[in-house]
Amino acid sequence: MKIYDYNGKKNICGDRIHEARRKLKLTQSDLAAKLQLAGIIIERDSVSRIELGTRFVTDYEVRELSKILKVSVSWLLGVE
Repeated sequence: MKIYDYNGKKNICGDRIHEARRKLKLTQSDLAAKLQLAGIIIERDSVSRIELGTRFVTDYEVRELSKILKVSVSWLLGVE
């Protein structure tokens, strides 16, 4: 499997996830717990890696993150 990077990162939404999470005053553990309740098995360290841009984010994770963080998918992807 080939690993892809975009400007040195594995995702483009990590910075915005971090921003939205902080705005809602959620910890990385809180966010991981909410994702787990939504059926996505993820740990706090994976949330950290997403925010740092060192972990890929799947489409279904982006969809759930947008719901939990109360932002649009477009905003997470930097379109808005």
